[in-house]
Amino acid sequence: MSDPAIETPPLRRGDTIELDIEKAAFEGRAVAHVGGLVVFVEGAVPGDRVRAHVFRKKKKFAEARVEEVLVPSEHRVEPACHHFGVCGGCKWQHMAYEQQLRWKREHVLDAFTRIGGLEGVAVNETLPAVEPFWYRNKMEFSFGEMRWLLPDELGEVDRDAELFALGLHVPKRYDRILHIDECHLESPESNAILNATRAFFLERGIPAYSTRTHEGDLRHLVIREGKHTGERMVFLVSTHRRDEVMSEYAELLQGPEFGVTTFVHGVTTRKSTVAIADEEIVYFGDGTIRDTLGRNTFRISPSSFFQTNTLQAERLYTLAEKAAGLRDDDVVWDLYCGTGTISLFIAGDVGEVVGVELNAAAIEDAQMNAADNGIGNARFIAADIVDFLAQKDELDVPAPDVIITDPPRAGMHPKVVAALGASGVERIAYVSCNPASSARDCGMLREYGYEVEEVTPVDMFPHTYHIECVITLRKKGL
Repeated sequence: MSDPAIETPPLRRGDTIELDIEKAAFEGRAVAHVGGLVVFVEGAVPGDRVRAHVFRKKKKFAEARVEEVLVPSEHRVEPACHHFGVCGGCKWQHMAYEQQLRWKREHVLDAFTRIGGLEGVAVNETLPAVEPFWYRNKMEFSFGEMRWLLPDELGEVDRDAELFALGLHVPKRYDRILHIDECHLESPESNAILNATRAFFLERGIPAYSTRTHEGDLRHLVIREGKHTGERMVFLVSTHRRDEVMSEYAELLQGPEFGVTTFVHGVTTRKSTVAIADEEIVYFGDGTIRDTLGRNTFRISPSSFFQTNTLQAERLYTLAEKAAGLRDDDVVWDLYCGTGTISLFIAGDVGEVVGVELNAAAIEDAQMNAADNGIGNARFIAADIVDFLAQKDELDVPAPDVIITDPPRAGMHPKVVAALGASGVERIAYVSCNPASSARDCGMLREYGYEVEEVTPVDMFPHTYHIECVITLRKKGL
């Protein structure tokens, strides 16, 4: 790190500078200093010495991008994927996995100290993923009319091919699609489906949908897999139905190399870029796949929510169960329950579970999953969490012994935090997908007498900067 006392020339946008990389920052960047100025660097690993181009300069910080690694860090590794650096899916594939786990823990510790104001919190070592690669059970690819060309492709790709792309969006360029021929996150079969799908529709000249003109046809290719069952779904979304072409495509997908057990064609004329459909046509299979979490089997439809990393989700839920300190006669409230995966995971170990979720479709899935697994002690309520907590007496809901909360990235609404704090419940298990918002919420819960006993980071998404946590809170004096 540079000595702030040593005078350095003022840093300007467009400068090229040499930097010693000190640590990893959130959002996949790294940190260096020039004098007293913080520089956030893209493409660097802690321990690197790099030459970097400054592309943004503000009063208190600058942003730069690595142009050359002068001295590589001992923690720098060769990325497994040849799309790394252009595709934005895996920001940390060039960092040894053990170091990824270390920095994720550091980010959690920093959030609880700096944002939550919680000094001395016990943050455990990050629980590593069972599989650092091939772990996703769902990948969503996009079609597009504007293919992102790599430097060695300029002048080599003909105009027709340039106007058709199937892959992933280039970071910060939602109008451009990078051709992906091998992604290391889902499965080899998924890659085979991706490449066969691209070739099939290119050969037939069916155009990709344009988010600019709203013309064209092909929109999304979603591949979902049952990691325990081996079942595999293809969900293709387009603007038009095209029965004859889709029948041919369905025949292709039944090849043994793909392992597809069901194919669903979704049709929509919405301008939304989300992979949903107004009409779903099932060409073979029953339109769903199944997978297991713990003792339960879940039916997964094209648009169902299901934890993306099946093997690690089981470990996450086991940690949540431990954090909650469950007893066999406990009444548990599972807030932000989604499709009920946590509720059903713990139902066999407690007296009763009440799951609450705003999304009515998710609650229907939860009820269906409970019925399919013969679980009779789980009740699900479609309601805004704030409204539920205000009206719980009118809903004839039993008072909780334990609360499990698994909010979205934004964390809990202040009114929810206040209601939890005022509940007086002895134990709260907080499952977090964002250290910053959970640290803020835990800092607020401290005002109601809750102490954070421990935090366990869980790596659900290797090679990304994202980190989940399971947080154990207990009411002082109980």
